[in-house]
Amino acid sequence: MLAVVAVLAAVAGCQAEVAGRAYPLQDGFVVKDGTQLRFRPVLSEVPAGPAVGSPGQRQSTDPATQEAAARALSCGPGEPDALDGRDDPALPLVSCDRAQGTRYLLGPGFLSGADVSWVAARVDPETGNAAVTVNFTAAGAGTWAEWTGHNLGKQVAIVLKSRVLTAPMIQSAITGGTTQITGRLTLPEAQQLAREIAGA
Repeated sequence: MLAVVAVLAAVAGCQAEVAGRAYPLQDGFVVKDGTQLRFRPVLSEVPAGPAVGSPGQRQSTDPATQEAAARALSCGPGEPDALDGRDDPALPLVSCDRAQGTRYLLGPGFLSGADVSWVAARVDPETGNAAVTVNFTAAGAGTWAEWTGHNLGKQVAIVLKSRVLTAPMIQSAITGGTTQITGRLTLPEAQQLAREIAGA
């Protein structure tokens, strides 16, 4: 299980964000188009099993329809997504993590890619583990701090074009505007995840 933790120190090689101005990022990615990236709460995981039926209404508000859509959704790698980024962020979403094959029922989006300024993958010198660092804009940092403070021990899905990239667990309230996704990640996996979150 991946986790989201606070970053207590400034990240080396990055400068503070200045509104309306690009800034250098030596080993990361600046989010260029955040319209397809969403942060959604994980409401539940649907047990693994073969896809049965039709995915149907993946944005229904009816629990029975959501369950049926989740069980019918095919989550294999390379499977096309019928929504492909056309999901409504104000509605729930049935989606899956194609790398893990996990099906999720997600709540409405509360942050978008417009709230993220940069993303980087690095090895933590203290632990030797790879991590993805996400830095939020000033507005995004406030929303993230409030959401993480009320959702300790819960998962958040980072969704790109209706597909779950990762769904880490919140370990603490994160008030500094910079957060890390940690867990069993190799550096190449962390770099790929950072690229996907940034839309690079």
